[in-house]
Amino acid sequence: MNISEHISYREATFSATAIRRQIENKPTEEQLENMRKLAMNVFEPLRKGLGNRPIRISSFFRSITLNHVIGGSITSQHCANFGSAIDLDNDVMGNPDNMEIFCYIKDNLEFDQLINEYPNNDLTPSWVHVSFNEGKNRKQVLMCVNGNYHKV
Repeated sequence: MNISEHISYREATFSATAIRRQIENKPTEEQLENMRKLAMNVFEPLRKGLGNRPIRISSFFRSITLNHVIGGSITSQHCANFGSAIDLDNDVMGNPDNMEIFCYIKDNLEFDQLINEYPNNDLTPSWVHVSFNEGKNRKQVLMCVNGNYHKV
Protein backbone atom coordinates (compact mmCIF):
# COMPACT_ATOMS: atom_id res chain seq x y z
CA MET A 1 0.00 0.00 0.00
CA ASN A 2 1.27 3.46 -0.87
CA ILE A 3 0.53 6.82 0.71
CA SER A 4 1.24 8.47 -2.66
CA GLU A 5 3.17 7.80 -5.84
CA HIS A 6 6.57 8.20 -4.16
CA ILE A 7 5.83 7.35 -0.51
CA SER A 8 5.21 3.78 0.59
CA TYR A 9 3.25 2.99 3.75
CA ARG A 10 6.39 1.34 5.15
CA GLU A 11 8.48 4.47 4.54
CA ALA A 12 5.81 6.69 6.10
CA THR A 13 5.60 4.62 9.29
CA PHE A 14 9.19 3.38 9.58
CA SER A 15 11.07 4.05 12.81
CA ALA A 16 14.22 2.27 13.93
CA THR A 17 13.35 3.28 17.50
CA ALA A 18 9.90 1.72 17.20
CA ILE A 19 11.43 -1.51 15.92
CA ARG A 20 14.09 -1.61 18.66
CA ARG A 21 11.59 -0.79 21.41
CA GLN A 22 8.77 -2.91 19.91
CA ILE A 23 6.41 0.07 19.71
CA GLU A 24 3.46 -0.19 17.36
CA ASN A 25 3.56 2.70 14.90
CA LYS A 26 0.30 2.32 13.02
CA PRO A 27 -1.89 5.29 12.01
CA THR A 28 -5.67 5.37 12.33
CA GLU A 29 -7.75 5.80 9.17
CA GLU A 30 -8.10 9.53 9.95
CA GLN A 31 -4.34 9.92 10.38
CA LEU A 32 -3.73 7.93 7.21
CA GLU A 33 -6.05 10.25 5.29
CA ASN A 34 -4.15 13.29 6.64
CA MET A 35 -0.87 11.65 5.59
CA ARG A 36 -2.24 11.21 2.06
CA LYS A 37 -3.35 14.85 1.93
CA LEU A 38 0.13 16.01 2.99
CA ALA A 39 1.76 13.74 0.44
CA MET A 40 -0.50 14.89 -2.38
CA ASN A 41 -0.41 18.60 -1.55
CA VAL A 42 3.19 19.03 -0.45
CA PHE A 43 5.51 16.07 -1.05
CA GLU A 44 4.47 15.12 -4.58
CA PRO A 45 4.34 18.73 -5.89
CA LEU A 46 7.72 19.33 -4.20
CA ARG A 47 9.28 16.36 -6.00
CA LYS A 48 7.76 17.42 -9.31
CA GLY A 49 8.83 21.05 -8.84
CA LEU A 50 12.42 20.01 -8.11
CA GLY A 51 12.80 17.84 -11.18
CA ASN A 52 11.30 14.65 -9.72
CA ARG A 53 14.52 13.96 -7.82
CA PRO A 54 14.37 11.66 -4.76
CA ILE A 55 13.77 13.32 -1.38
CA ARG A 56 14.52 11.42 1.83
CA ILE A 57 11.86 11.27 4.54
CA SER A 58 13.47 11.13 7.98
CA SER A 59 10.18 11.08 9.93
CA PHE A 60 6.53 11.01 8.95
CA PHE A 61 3.96 9.32 11.17
CA ARG A 62 4.68 8.73 14.87
CA SER A 63 2.39 6.98 17.31
CA ILE A 64 1.88 8.86 20.56
CA THR A 65 4.03 6.27 22.39
CA LEU A 66 6.85 6.55 19.86
CA ASN A 67 6.69 10.35 19.92
CA HIS A 68 7.00 10.28 23.73
CA VAL A 69 9.96 7.87 23.64
CA ILE A 70 11.92 10.04 21.18
CA GLY A 71 11.16 13.22 23.13
CA GLY A 72 8.82 14.77 20.55
CA SER A 73 6.48 17.60 21.39
CA ILE A 74 3.18 16.57 22.98
CA THR A 75 1.43 18.69 20.34
CA SER A 76 3.42 17.22 17.44
CA GLN A 77 1.57 17.17 14.13
CA HIS A 78 3.44 13.93 13.35
CA CYS A 79 1.05 12.06 15.65
CA ALA A 80 -1.96 12.60 17.92
CA ASN A 81 -5.10 13.19 15.84
CA PHE A 82 -3.02 14.55 13.00
CA GLY A 83 -0.50 12.49 11.04
CA SER A 84 -0.04 15.68 9.07
CA ALA A 85 3.68 16.50 9.37
CA ILE A 86 6.78 15.21 7.64
CA ASP A 87 10.50 15.76 8.18
CA LEU A 88 12.69 15.83 5.08
CA ASP A 89 16.46 15.49 5.15
CA ASN A 90 18.14 15.29 1.79
CA ASP A 91 21.66 16.28 2.83
CA VAL A 92 22.70 12.62 2.68
CA MET A 93 21.41 12.29 -0.87
CA GLY A 94 22.40 15.81 -1.86
CA ASN A 95 20.48 16.96 -4.86
CA PRO A 96 18.20 18.82 -3.99
CA ASP A 97 19.65 19.97 -0.69
CA ASN A 98 17.67 20.96 2.41
CA MET A 99 17.80 24.70 1.64
CA GLU A 100 16.44 24.14 -1.85
CA ILE A 101 13.62 22.02 -0.39
CA PHE A 102 12.82 24.65 2.27
CA CYS A 103 12.77 27.53 -0.21
CA TYR A 104 10.70 25.68 -2.78
CA ILE A 105 8.02 24.82 -0.23
CA LYS A 106 8.00 28.37 1.19
CA ASP A 107 7.72 30.03 -2.22
CA ASN A 108 5.47 27.61 -4.10
CA LEU A 109 3.30 25.37 -1.95
CA GLU A 110 0.42 25.52 0.49
CA PHE A 111 1.40 24.41 4.02
CA ASP A 112 0.52 24.87 7.67
CA GLN A 113 3.98 25.06 9.26
CA LEU A 114 7.38 25.08 7.62
CA ILE A 115 10.35 24.86 9.99
CA ASN A 116 14.05 25.30 9.26
CA GLU A 117 15.27 22.88 11.92
CA TYR A 118 18.64 23.53 13.59
CA PRO A 119 20.27 25.44 10.72
CA ASN A 120 24.02 25.50 10.24
CA ASN A 121 26.09 28.70 9.93
CA ASP A 122 24.82 29.50 6.42
CA LEU A 123 21.21 28.92 7.63
CA THR A 124 20.82 25.63 5.73
CA PRO A 125 18.37 23.44 7.67
CA SER A 126 19.65 20.26 9.28
CA TRP A 127 16.24 18.98 8.20
CA VAL A 128 12.97 20.52 7.02
CA HIS A 129 9.71 20.03 8.90
CA VAL A 130 6.50 20.74 7.00
CA SER A 131 2.86 20.16 7.90
CA PHE A 132 -0.40 20.43 6.00
CA ASN A 133 -3.83 21.05 7.50
CA GLU A 134 -6.43 21.13 4.74
CA GLY A 135 -8.56 24.28 4.91
CA LYS A 136 -6.67 25.58 7.96
CA ASN A 137 -3.12 26.20 6.69
CA ARG A 138 -1.42 29.10 8.47
CA LYS A 139 1.63 29.42 6.15
CA GLN A 140 3.71 29.79 9.32
CA VAL A 141 7.47 29.85 8.61
CA LEU A 142 9.75 29.23 11.60
CA MET A 143 13.37 28.52 12.46
CA CYS A 144 14.29 26.27 15.37
CA VAL A 145 17.61 26.98 17.10
CA ASN A 146 18.50 25.17 20.34
CA GLY A 147 14.88 24.13 20.79
CA ASN A 148 13.57 27.68 20.47
CA TYR A 149 11.24 28.62 17.60
CA HIS A 150 11.42 32.01 15.88
CA LYS A 151 9.33 33.42 13.03
CA VAL A 152 11.23 33.86 9.79
